[in-house]
Amino acid sequence: MTKFESINPSTAERIAEYEVASFDEGMAIAKASAEAFRTWRATTVDVRQALLRNLAQALRAHRESLAQLMTREMGKPIMQSRSEVDKCAVGCEHYAEHGPAMLAPRPHPTEAAQSYVVSRPLGPILAIMPWNFPLWQVFRAAAPALIAGNTVLLKHAPNVTGCARAIEALFAEAGGAEGFGVLVVETEVAGRLIDQAPIAGVTLTGSDRAGRAVAARAGARLLPSLLELGGSDPYVVLADADLDRTVRACVTSRLLNSGQSCIAAKRFVVVESVHDAFVERLEAAMGEAVQGDPTQDRTTVGPMARIDLRDTLHAQVLATLEAGATRCMGGVVPERAGAWYPPTLLVDVPRTSVAAREELFGPVAAVFRARDEADAIDIANDTPYGLGAAVFTADVARGQRIAEQHLQAGFCSVNDFVRSDPRLPFGGIKQSGYGRELAIHGLRAFVNEKTVYIA
Repeated sequence: MTKFESINPSTAERIAEYEVASFDEGMAIAKASAEAFRTWRATTVDVRQALLRNLAQALRAHRESLAQLMTREMGKPIMQSRSEVDKCAVGCEHYAEHGPAMLAPRPHPTEAAQSYVVSRPLGPILAIMPWNFPLWQVFRAAAPALIAGNTVLLKHAPNVTGCARAIEALFAEAGGAEGFGVLVVETEVAGRLIDQAPIAGVTLTGSDRAGRAVAARAGARLLPSLLELGGSDPYVVLADADLDRTVRACVTSRLLNSGQSCIAAKRFVVVESVHDAFVERLEAAMGEAVQGDPTQDRTTVGPMARIDLRDTLHAQVLATLEAGATRCMGGVVPERAGAWYPPTLLVDVPRTSVAAREELFGPVAAVFRARDEADAIDIANDTPYGLGAAVFTADVARGQRIAEQHLQAGFCSVNDFVRSDPRLPFGGIKQSGYGRELAIHGLRAFVNEKTVYIA
């Protein structure tokens, strides 16, 4: 029988292995979720609120063990793992508090005696989730789906199967085991389940390649889908930017989760007049990052999640250097066990290079030189992705104009880095996917917006 291995990326040591379910076993789990939906959809909203509050309580009660598990399985620095657990609890509480208002009937006056819209659940939602935020990605999809009356099936990344099982245990403790199922299956089996299982929608966070495959199979059944895919987020730095504040935000974003975030700052587009000063400060700030044992509180950059991902990133760096970029720091694979890669800074990056055209999913910053504001915006938008973007300037009105009208992304920030927040819709355009998670938009992603007309 096939098994998934959980490997500690800090040491390359095997932590655990998990049996992989067959198609028939996966189908049985999906059918159980469909049966549970018949009961869950009929519950009152206060019952669903109670489940989410119980989940928040369970998350906080097991904060340390969950954080340690994430750090062991995918190398996240422990302080960031603890913050991720906290964020999941806040997300659950957000939907527990605001879900009833989001679900309230919305009147649309016409000549009828009454005409209004109600939101009704669809059924089991298959959530195909990645390893980089192994708890938050799951809860930000599950919380709005559950408060709306759907059930959830989780197909997690194989290298964080332990986290998937831990989330399953949280649901059991919170009293919602029937509404949440875990599918430990191969990718091929997950695809067949999209084709045949009694599911009502699919949400995926992952690569654009995976997004195309899932969208095609869901589309063949006319299932609604939501895709949050890769990003190559540009941070535009204008001549009047506060460089110290800007660099702090840029380094925080680029090195968060050891650079393994879809919405991490990846391309820094800097106007000529402040380019050299920005690079000097950026190199100094990245050099202060503490890379080491991710279980230690002082560590800010851990290993990458897998050795193959590290090797892919290094190949991208080498290809970018061959295209004409200059290496200021990093870019060398250390001789030690594990998936380690140092914070790396590349400057004078050509617009046709790999770092410009592909997502670099690791602690690598690529700096592009721009002539002026117009050229910076052009470089920023010259990407197949459109997840997040930021602009830094002392003129807030100018930054707001650029963010609103010119930057091509789903989330645009002025003088700060991009991050997800349960109060705000989140998602991308172009090859970064479609649909929106979080806020009321995440709840409405998988409901029937039903019009009721009473003569």
